[in-house]
Amino acid sequence: MKPFRFGVSVRSAGSQAELADKARKLEDLGYSVLALPDHLTDLLAPMPALVGAAAATRRLRVATMVLNNDFRHPIFVAREAATVDLLSDGRLELGLGAGHMKAEYDQAGLSFDPSPIRVERLGEAVVIVKRLLEGGSVSFAGRHYRVTDHTIHPLPVQRPRPPVFIGGSAPRLLALAAREADIVGLTGIAFRRGGAVRDVSDWNAAVVDERVRLVREAAGERYERIELNALVQRVVVTDDRRKAAEELARRWEQLNPEEILESPYVLIGSIEEIVETLRVRRERWSISYVIIFEPYIDAFAPVVARLAGT
Repeated sequence: MKPFRFGVSVRSAGSQAELADKARKLEDLGYSVLALPDHLTDLLAPMPALVGAAAATRRLRVATMVLNNDFRHPIFVAREAATVDLLSDGRLELGLGAGHMKAEYDQAGLSFDPSPIRVERLGEAVVIVKRLLEGGSVSFAGRHYRVTDHTIHPLPVQRPRPPVFIGGSAPRLLALAAREADIVGLTGIAFRRGGAVRDVSDWNAAVVDERVRLVREAAGERYERIELNALVQRVVVTDDRRKAAEELARRWEQLNPEEILESPYVLIGSIEEIVETLRVRRERWSISYVIIFEPYIDAFAPVVARLAGT
């Protein structure tokens, strides 16, 4: 079993001082990672913001969760990632994704291709980014990208390169993650109608069993080296787990209370119950790396204090 570590997805900050305060708080509470999303809305641009968060801390790792591959050419992703890793003294985790919100593509004048094409394009980009970060001269001729005799400067501090994170729920994307990523993220969310509708039916534990089996088979012999991550959507600290699950089931009509309590994407209960739940889920699914959202930092901190590094 890999040791537990915990991160927080931070939405935004109004100043460097605010971002620095958030980053230092996470570090002081024992969280391992500050992660930033990548959407064309009221969010910080992730790469420069990660440098600011790293500058305010000593140990906290910084992560993109995740960069939309279609917003940037992989050469520029690799160059910026290497620079962030250098400026953070080797604390970057590079999360990459295929994109899912059609409205963002429309706003930017980008073509929103069907999911199989976007995932295929991400697959090519990941290969290019990894090779560039590892320091060699890269030539690549694929369906979507062509690179000729290119190297990047500077090189990252982490060797052979910063860890690459790919996450999602769709089998095609998780198979790619299993083959190429160091960290495979499970989200359980399917995006319908160009990202306008979120489908959480895959939160069912039986579906998670199937997704983890898929990752294990696609990864082959490298599976033991992969770290599995879950993006937790709700943390509810309460002495009445059943009541809290029933309230969430009224909001998420695709799931009943039992399914919500068993899902790795929700944590409900007392601190002791949540601690035990995480241990059980690690035993069942090998999920040792958990990301929560910013509103739950304080409520979840006692769990971090109990489990981080164990």
